[in-house]
Amino acid sequence: MNFANIISRHISKLPGKSLLNTLRVTAYDRVSFSTDVIDPPEEPSFIIPRPKSRENEPLEQRKARLVYQSRKRGMLENDLLLSTFVAKHLDELTEQQVDDYDKLINGPSNDWDIYYWASEVKPTPEEYDHEVMKMLKLHCKNLNKESRIRQPDLS
Repeated sequence: MNFANIISRHISKLPGKSLLNTLRVTAYDRVSFSTDVIDPPEEPSFIIPRPKSRENEPLEQRKARLVYQSRKRGMLENDLLLSTFVAKHLDELTEQQVDDYDKLINGPSNDWDIYYWASEVKPTPEEYDHEVMKMLKLHCKNLNKESRIRQPDLS
């Protein structure tokens, strides 16, 4: 019994024939045409806004923002990786290294890129291949076998 039949059997108990027919077609379409590839549009239909200029942001405020941004990535792997990295290294980073880290986590639009670069699955682009990325790659290797199953507590 395929997916469309299972859905149809359960839907047949619902009142209203139009709903039944609509859902039958939808279930059939999903099952029958699931291998169709849809090409994305040539130009994006939306523009990702760039952050406001932070040229005059004090270093301590910048570090506090980076702590927050490292913890709230939207991807658990990077939440854990970057929050533990920041907890361990942010206080010792120079102003230039803080700038490099800021550009790293706020530059690429895809968090998977950062994760793949740090775990050395993909090569790091030249613009992000700096001292901070080397530190992040070493942190990702977890040579000391530290437990990183939760984010560090905020101080």
